[in-house]
Formats: sequence, structure tokens, C-alpha cells
Amino acid sequence: MQQTGKRILILGASGFLGNALYKELCNYYNTFGTYCSARRSFQDNGQFFRYDMEEDDIHRLLQEVKPDIVISAVRGDFGAQVQAHVHLAEFISRKRIRMFFLSSANVFDAYSKYPSYEYDKTLSESIYGRLKIRIENMLLRLPARKSAILRLPMVFGNTSPRIKEIKEALQNEQPIEVFPNLVMNVTSDDKLAQQVHYMINRNKSGIYHLGSTDLVHHDDFIREITTHLSPKRPVFKRVYTTNEERYLAVLPKAQILPKNLQLEYQEVIDSLIKQ
Repeated sequence: MQQTGKRILILGASGFLGNALYKELCNYYNTFGTYCSARRSFQDNGQFFRYDMEEDDIHRLLQEVKPDIVISAVRGDFGAQVQAHVHLAEFISRKRIRMFFLSSANVFDAYSKYPSYEYDKTLSESIYGRLKIRIENMLLRLPARKSAILRLPMVFGNTSPRIKEIKEALQNEQPIEVFPNLVMNVTSDDKLAQQVHYMINRNKSGIYHLGSTDLVHHDDFIREITTHLSPKRPVFKRVYTTNEERYLAVLPKAQILPKNLQLEYQEVIDSLIKQ
């Protein structure tokens, strides 16, 4: 596959989502990634740079790579994340660079009665959600064409931490936590990577909600997954945070992707079964 001249830097390319994005984009663009772990596969990849948010200056990395697009999928210390994005936003404001930021449905976790749409007001009770809001607000102060904020629900895939935990619990006959009153939507790492690829191709910016178009109860979703992952009978630990149904779902209304890039929650389950 022929690459274009576009240079893409994925912060956190060694993680679950960052690596899915790298694998999707590397055959089409001149794609670089960062890692913080000591895994040999990343050290030996000439397109990867070691970057530790708590120790390294992101300006040096940006000046070396000279990216046209930065995708932030980085995880780690919250204070270091804020500082890195402050420097990143300042750099982007001065250069011809666009930024894709992987945000979360948790920016709405203080609202629980309804699903959330792109231009709803953000409000979070969790530290994680407030972190995402703080970084989103930095990017919203940039010119509109400079950034895309991608709000994600729970993301599943065969290498995802959530699926690994479920498999381990099934193997060891340990209880799996489910939230019967939680109504959510979901997505997969593969579909997310395809959606981001499309948005890069079409020079998209703005706020996107990249979850399944339909909703499902958390316990029903996890229950169906477990029936396909193991013949062992799962043990569930039901966690009730409220007596009423609670929504944590990000649905699109203003920014609708093409039909082939949309998905329903059953497709996420099917993708886990097939592989």
C-alpha cells in the first residue's frame, strides 16, 4: 500500500487503542508512535520513540517528528497528561498541525438520566472525566479546524484490558463485576481505527461521538460475551450504584459518519467471537 506524505504522530501508540490506530494507519501514512514501556518490539521499531510524559519534553519530540497530525491516545499520570497537553496545544496553535484527542463518555458522567450528544454541556463527578474535560477545553480554545475531539464509550477488543480481565476471571472462576442498572453504548478498537482513518482522509474536525448507534445494559452485554469466551459457568458480582437506570452513552446527532462506519453493539460482540 502506497503511503502519502502526511506525517502522523500517535502519542501512546504502544497502548491498546494507540496500537490499533498505528496498525490501521501505518500502511497509508508516514506514521510514528510513542512508547513508555521497555518492550523490545517497540524499541526495535524505527518509527517509535520512547516518550515518558513525566520526564520528557514533548516539544523535543514534536520538533524531531514534525507531524502534520497528532493523535493523543496517551495514558498515565493525570498531572503529567495535563502538562503535556498544555504544551501540545501551544505548539499546535503556532504550527500547521491538527490534533485528534481520544476523550471519553465520562465527560458526562454527572448526567445519568439520558444519553449524551455532541454539544451537550460536559459535567463529571469522576477525576478521570474532569481530566478529559480539562483537556477538551484546551483544544476548544484553538481554531475550530485544528482539532477533533473523539468521545468514546467502553472500547472492546481481543487485546483490550477489559476482555483480558474477563478471560482471567473465567479461567480462575472469580466473580466478574456487572452493573445491571447501567445503560451504555460500546465500540471496538477496529471500528474506531477505521473511523479515525476516514476523518484524517476527509480533514474532519469538531466533536464526534463514536459509540454504537444502539444501547445495551452492561450486565446483558458482559453476560453475552462470557457465553462465547468460555464453556465455564461465569460468576457475576452485581453492583448497584443506584436504584434507577443510569446512562453512560455518547450518541451522535450533529456529526454523523457514513453508514459503513457506524456499528451496533452486536457487531462488537461478533468481532470478539470471530477472532
